[in-house]
Amino acid sequence: MSDEPQIEIPPSFIALYLAPGRQKPGLPRDDLTARYELCEDMAQMLTDTARQMEFSLGITESDVLERCLQGLRMEPVVVSEAESVWVVRRLAELLDWPAPDTAAL
Repeated sequence: MSDEPQIEIPPSFIALYLAPGRQKPGLPRDDLTARYELCEDMAQMLTDTARQMEFSLGITESDVLERCLQGLRMEPVVVSEAESVWVVRRLAELLDWPAPDTAAL
């Protein structure tokens, strides 16, 4: 079996771990992969919840994403603040919703 990484981590996620002026993430590859898998899994798992929220609460896609972000930031915190924004942006992408305004997050 090859030692090559099996999972391709998107540049948008790697950027969360790049210090200004650096090209290499501040986490070892295995840790970065584990964080990415956690965040991707969270975004995937939230798709049904987000659709149900939109329908049952009669709120906008933007409001659903904001509520998901708030939920990700509640104790116990599982993802960092930057990761929570990434998860919500990925969730919007999975649902084919407009990307949330990053400045508002």
